[in-house]
Amino acid sequence: MEGLVRGIRSCQETLRVAILKHPSERRNILSRSGRVTSSIPVREKGLENLTVADVLMTKGEEKIGSWLWCHTTDSVHDAVKNMANNNIGSLVVLKPGEQGLIAGILTERDYMRKIIAQERSSKYTRVGEIMTDENKLVTVTSDTNILQAMQLMTDHHIRHVPVIDGKIVGIVSIVDVVRAVVEQQGGELKRLNEFIKGDYY
Repeated sequence: MEGLVRGIRSCQETLRVAILKHPSERRNILSRSGRVTSSIPVREKGLENLTVADVLMTKGEEKIGSWLWCHTTDSVHDAVKNMANNNIGSLVVLKPGEQGLIAGILTERDYMRKIIAQERSSKYTRVGEIMTDENKLVTVTSDTNILQAMQLMTDHHIRHVPVIDGKIVGIVSIVDVVRAVVEQQGGELKRLNEFIKGDYY
């Protein structure tokens, strides 16, 4: 992860040096790096402008739905079955009732440590007994910068972060975040390569 961040900073430094060497071409350099034009596709916004909302948009219509959560009173067996059926690694846990208040999160790690390792029955254990509690829950908002989200996930050693804007908007995983960063870096490297090979000398 640190290598990825170093690579990003290296690309930004290369861009900065190019601007310093060719100040009269500043606008061309910036437009080639995707920083001036307002009609840039999401995947070419630049890392400093990429948000969690942009990552959620790439996940399509299936980014939010009842398959993303369970309730504290559900059995762990049912919750884990839901995770397996939907190929996801965590569920946001809601308190009973219609308000949709968040109680915590249930992750694969919770299941492994608190059910499998302790030889408990998943059919007779409630999600509320093993979930990561809301006071330990790490969340982001949809306008959180993608690099900040990556740093939060790295610092807390977690792979899934609920996106909360007053209510649950979706979940981003470390895979979603890394994919977005790699796409951005690829785009920036391509534009820098084009600049280097261009007629600016």
